[in-house]
Amino acid sequence: MAIDPRNPGASYLGFWREYHMCTLTTPRPDGTPHVVAVGVTYDPEGGEKGIARVITNKHSRKVAHVLAAGPGGAKVAVCQVDKGRWATLEGIATIRTEPDVVADAVARYADRYGRTPAPNPDRVVIEIALTRAMGRA
Repeated sequence: MAIDPRNPGASYLGFWREYHMCTLTTPRPDGTPHVVAVGVTYDPEGGEKGIARVITNKHSRKVAHVLAAGPGGAKVAVCQVDKGRWATLEGIATIRTEPDVVADAVARYADRYGRTPAPNPDRVVIEIALTRAMGRA
C-alpha cells in the first residue's frame, strides 16, 4: 500500500518509532543488491519528502556503494518487518559527514533504540531523501 512519506499516518509512523532492526538495500557497482541489517530513523518532516537516516562507519561496504553511485546518490531502500506488519522507505542516499548532522543522527538513533552508540570518529550518516513509502502497519 502506497503511503505519503511526509504524512504517513499515526500507525505507520508509530511502527517506525518502535524498536525494530531494519535492512538497508544498496546497489553494488554491478547492479546487484547488497542487503545488511541496520538501525534506521525516520523523519517525515525532514527534507522535501522526508528523510531516513542510518549511522555507520565510513569504511563500510554500504557507504562505498552509495559513494560509487556518484554525486547524485544511490537508489536505496530500508525495510522493517514484524509479523504481518511491514514498512519500506525508498529514496536517494548520500553520505553526510558534518559533525552536527552526525550528532543529530546519533541522537535520533539513541531515541529510537534506547542506547547511545559508543563514540566513533569514523561515523557518518547515510541520509536517504525519501521518494516513496509503502507498507502495512
